[in-house]
Amino acid sequence: MAKKETNLTLGISEPQKVDEFMSNLTHPLLDVMNYLRTFILSINKSIGEGIYWNAPTFYYTGKMPPFEPKEYKRYIVGFNFYQQDAIRLIFLKGATATDPTQLLEGDYKDGRRIASFKSIEDVKKKEKELKNIIKELIKSIDK
Repeated sequence: MAKKETNLTLGISEPQKVDEFMSNLTHPLLDVMNYLRTFILSINKSIGEGIYWNAPTFYYTGKMPPFEPKEYKRYIVGFNFYQQDAIRLIFLKGATATDPTQLLEGDYKDGRRIASFKSIEDVKKKEKELKNIIKELIKSIDK
């Protein structure tokens, strides 16, 4: 049986769900999360957002040929709040990105890579590379 399509697989942005989620969230680095959210959304007008895997997730909202939902072809990056001293961004296809400054960490067999941020200043120092990685991931989406 095929998995039910979601707004992520359909490319429909849900900013109101993310607003509600963020307003109910307690985390010591909420300011960093809010900064990253605004920054990621500003990179390209085709980036949408929703709540998946219990956190804000960012994905491509443009037209695409049909695909299996489990392939996560629209997926760009998602938040992970597990650590209290850092905000982690999970890139499911991070291994495919050009990353000369090695912003992305980890060597997961499934291609995931992680970027961690401890403060807004930390994000600002790494903004250029983060933006380049996200732009490259959007460009590589099968449109």
